[in-house]
Amino acid sequence: MTLEPLRPNLDVACHLNVLLPDAGAGDLPAALDLLAGHGYTRVVLPPLDPAATDARLLRAIFADHGVAPITIAGGQGGSADVSSADPAERAAGAAVLRAVVDLTVELGGDQMNGVPYGPFGPPGTATPLAAVERAAREVGAVADYAHDRGVAMTFEVLNRYETSLLNTAAQAMDFVELSGSPHLRIHLDTFHMAVEESDIAEAIRTALPRLAFLELGQSGRGMLETGAVPIAEVVRAALDDGYDGRWGVEAFTRSILPPFAADMLAIWRAPYDDGGALAADAMRVIQRGWSMSTVGRRAQRLSRSASV
Repeated sequence: MTLEPLRPNLDVACHLNVLLPDAGAGDLPAALDLLAGHGYTRVVLPPLDPAATDARLLRAIFADHGVAPITIAGGQGGSADVSSADPAERAAGAAVLRAVVDLTVELGGDQMNGVPYGPFGPPGTATPLAAVERAAREVGAVADYAHDRGVAMTFEVLNRYETSLLNTAAQAMDFVELSGSPHLRIHLDTFHMAVEESDIAEAIRTALPRLAFLELGQSGRGMLETGAVPIAEVVRAALDDGYDGRWGVEAFTRSILPPFAADMLAIWRAPYDDGGALAADAMRVIQRGWSMSTVGRRAQRLSRSASV
């Protein structure tokens, strides 16, 4: 008897922009069905304007299709910036973050990712330590607010070309300590780690006490199967080191992203055109990494024993 490959029992999210340019309700149901069919349990939404979002409609769609949403808090900026020396700007920045927390609850989600600690984009200058400390205190207070509302708040560590505030797992752990919040969690992304970390596995181990979202993105922003990052090995090592949190898949292509988002993310070409194929490929790579891990090998042995 030939056994079907055992599907890993992992909680995996896929970024919606892998498949669609936005969260418009028209194409969303089919995209969620496709993700669910490949074993995804969650979808990461692009940044949404709480005031312009029909949360009730989207919540019903997510519930009907069995895929839970994860929201993103977009970068701070202008007169709303938690890292600012101006108290009014810090308060406005915190208010923006709390509004996304509230939207997360309205959508039926329990996690908010994003870049809540400062502006997103080419930094130009190093961020002063005082700005990091201000941001940490404000973000920590929002994380506590989110926890009280049943939402886990994470912050993503970006590469040097997108921020000068936080670039490494070690800096992320320092930021958590500065925040004073027991609830603030870390989001690492292999795309950014490939730029900043000398050892991706060691970076994951560094952040492990607060790591809640490990996102898998390839060096060229395309298929996880091909590129400079050994994604399957990252999955294996993280599982063997005890990571038991949520996973993410992220890829971007100019053929799917709206132009303003492609420009903002510096996506100048199309590393893929079929988001469904990418989602399927990513899950196969994750499964391969899981199969090589201690927990995966144990599960496969138990499955074979049970089938005898």
